[in-house]
Parts: sequence; C-alpha cells; structure tokens
Amino acid sequence: MATLMDPARIDAAPAPAVPDPPTGRTVGSRVLGGTSQGFVLVWGAMVLFPLLWAVLSSFKSDADIFKSPWSLPSVWHWDNFSRAWSESHIGTYFFNSVIVVCGGVLLTLLLSSAVAYVLARFEFPGSRVLYYVFVGGMVFPGFMALVPLFFVVQNLGLLNTYLGLILVYATHGMSFSVFFLTAFFRTQSKELAEAALVDGCSQWGVLFRIMLPLARPGLVSIGIFQFLGMWNEYLLPLVLNTDESRYLVTQGLANIAVTQGYHSDFSGLFAGLTISILPVLAVYLAFHRQISTGMTAGALK
Repeated sequence: MATLMDPARIDAAPAPAVPDPPTGRTVGSRVLGGTSQGFVLVWGAMVLFPLLWAVLSSFKSDADIFKSPWSLPSVWHWDNFSRAWSESHIGTYFFNSVIVVCGGVLLTLLLSSAVAYVLARFEFPGSRVLYYVFVGGMVFPGFMALVPLFFVVQNLGLLNTYLGLILVYATHGMSFSVFFLTAFFRTQSKELAEAALVDGCSQWGVLFRIMLPLARPGLVSIGIFQFLGMWNEYLLPLVLNTDESRYLVTQGLANIAVTQGYHSDFSGLFAGLTISILPVLAVYLAFHRQISTGMTAGALK
C-alpha cells in the first residue's frame, strides 16, 4: 500500500545553502587590509632596526663599530655602560631628568585635572572661551614662545633650576591634558558628585575622593604621554638650562655627541643612548595596556 508524503513536511524541508559569491567589496577590504599590514610591518622595521643597531653598538669597541657595523659584537664590552655612567656623567644627567620629568608629570596631572573638572562640570561666563584657549595651545608652535619664556623665567630667578624646568614642563603639557581630561570628566556620572555634595562633601573632596579615582585610566594615559614627551624634550632645557651640572639626558647626549667626536669614544656614546632609552621602554612596557584602556574608557561609558 503506497503511503502519501505530507505536503507540509515537504515545504518545511530546508533549502540547501548556496554560498554567496565574493563581492568586490570583500576583495577590496582584503587588499586594503593586506596593504595596511604591510605598511605597518615596513614602518615597524624602519623604527626597530636603528634601535637594535644602536643597542648592539653599545656593546662593541670603537674599532668594531667602524670595521663591522652590521655584525654582532665579537666581544661584549659591558664596561661601556659603566664608563658612560661615570666618566661621561650619564648618571648625573639621568637623575636630573628623573627629578624634572617626574615633577613635571605630577604637577601637570594635578593642575590639568582640576582645570578639566571645572570646565566639564560648571558653566560660567567665559568657560567656553577658556576651553578653546587650551585647545588652541595644542597647535601653537612652542619655539615661537622661547624668547618671551626665557625672559619670564629669568625675571622669576628660575633659570638653571629644577623648579623652573618643572613649571615650564607642566604649563607646556597642560593644553593636551586639559583637552583630554575635560572630555573624560564629561562622561562621568553627575549623580555621584551630587550625592557627595548632599552628604556634605566639598567640591575639592568630590574631585579628589570620587572623580580622580574614577578617572584613573585617563590619568594613567595622560601621565604616560607626558612622561614620554618630557623625557625626550630637548629645546626647552637647551634654552632654560645652561648649567652643565644640571643638564638633562637629552642635553647630556648632545654634549657627549660633540665632545666624543674628538675623543673617539663612540661606544660610550651608544651606551649612554641605550641607558637613556631604558626608562622610556620600561614605562611603555609596564603601562601599554592602560594607554588603550584610558583612550577608550571615556567613549565606552
């Protein structure tokens, strides 16, 4: 006896999946992605190769640097670092930079966070103008202010002092810090600040007890950017710091590059360069995750 199939079951049977033909958009995306990756690899090689060459040269003798500049050291001269640290005074320049840069970063974070909190939370006459003044400061070429800045620091009696450089570094880095932190504070919850004020907390208490802990990812990102910029700064200390005993690392390396050209101690010069690179690499490797977190935290809230 023949059995009849249910028409409903026939209609319910799934149709075989037909793969979509590749579109020009997908091919174009792959080509663009491959081109971008290739560009990144080439750019990374261009940055990494000189760095590795300088580090390897710091372990060579002067003769090996000129005879075989592209090969590994035949003998690893670790004494180059001790000679650069003591005889070339890299140790003195290093600690001078640590004092100035750490002081400048801390003062920048303190002042810019207070200014950014006020601009983000309060509306008052001229607040928008003040905000755009800080924004405009990011595009103002700093070298055009060197002459008036020199006389201002001189009249304050702060030439060739740590305090003078710290104050200049802090003011120099406030434009970007205020711009970044203002946008960050605007994303924070206003209810927390209002609840703290109702409980009797002052505005300073709200800032230091509530807002700054919430803004820690942004503060870490700003601190890293400011540290890298201040550590590599050369023009400002060149103009405002002429006392050789208070030279920063960038000034010391430039001075060594000139003087060692006559003494032919290029191995010591590369060793000093490697020593100056180590803090930058250490800070980046320790906080590179916080950079991306801080840059996206404000947008995700």
